[in-house]
Amino acid sequence: MPSIDTAGAVLRIDLEALAENYRIIQRQVAPATVAGVVKANGYGLGAEHVAATLMDAGCRHFFVALLGEAVALKPALRDGVSLFVLNGLQPGAEGDCAAIDAIPVLNSLDQIVRWARQARTLGRRLPAVLQVDSGMSRLGLSPEEVATLVAEPERLDGIDLKLIMSHLACADDPDAAFNDQQRENFEALARHFPDVPRALDNSGGAFLKRGHFDLVRAGIALYGGAPQGSPNPMRAVVALEARITQLRNVPAGAGVGYGLTHGCDRPTQIATIPVGYADGWPRHLSNVGSAFIKGIRAPIIGRVSMDSITLDVTDVPDILLYPGAPVELLGPHQTIDAVAADAGTIAYEILTQLGQRYCRVVGAATVPHKRSITA
Repeated sequence: MPSIDTAGAVLRIDLEALAENYRIIQRQVAPATVAGVVKANGYGLGAEHVAATLMDAGCRHFFVALLGEAVALKPALRDGVSLFVLNGLQPGAEGDCAAIDAIPVLNSLDQIVRWARQARTLGRRLPAVLQVDSGMSRLGLSPEEVATLVAEPERLDGIDLKLIMSHLACADDPDAAFNDQQRENFEALARHFPDVPRALDNSGGAFLKRGHFDLVRAGIALYGGAPQGSPNPMRAVVALEARITQLRNVPAGAGVGYGLTHGCDRPTQIATIPVGYADGWPRHLSNVGSAFIKGIRAPIIGRVSMDSITLDVTDVPDILLYPGAPVELLGPHQTIDAVAADAGTIAYEILTQLGQRYCRVVGAATVPHKRSITA
């Protein structure tokens, strides 16, 4: 990992804030239990660090997307902690899943057949989650497939159902009528499995004003993203600070960057920072996004390049401008949701694309605690 002296930017990950976000969600959904979603390497922040912090905070259930993620994370988990694989299992992966005691989320009749066969091969019951499609048209058994399973319950022989789950499509919009429709659809499907715990809510669902069944799968909100837009009740978990590489003054009319997509309408002072799309900073922020220098906005001018960004710092006091001067990309003046909005994307994408060239500082209280309500 690059050091502070060799990296172009420093990414700070506040594990104390992560734990507090877990506690916020747990209070919100009680008496339901909160599981931590740590797929995509803990949303890009390091699954082992994230899981250890959440276990210390009381989390005993974790979800990853792929079996490979489960294999990597399993040694870091404590005894008695459950590890679920959201995308189910590819054909032939059943033995590997059973070997590490991971719990697959079965999304099709075919997956059920293969997992039941694995149980017979091992001569013991194997745990699983059954996902039903309540209206998102993505993963999960269709209502017709659920009907087949109800008519032929022997398909589940050897399978110990730990949970019936589905996934909300519009939970980030609390006014979406489909939230209630999807809940009704889920309840109708889950009713066929009366003694099995239920899970429907994600981060957005955790903040819907209703009950939350038995288990809530918390993802983006754990990492500081707004579960339902503004205001954001979560604490910031990440901060990103670059340093100025070069300063230059250009005359009015000068073009900036590839394609000269920005033309200066006044004499302009430009600061170049060593962060670009190779570091996960979206090219869509070209001529749109910004950075902050001691709280003063510095617009991005010109295209975001692979390894650099040019900022208009004309309005920043000279005393703050020098090679090595700090530049805030994520922090108290600019949240991940604000960056995502400027880039025309979502906070999930900003987090999971944060690059490996940053110096990563992981620990408690490493991120400013000022809570922004900008979404």
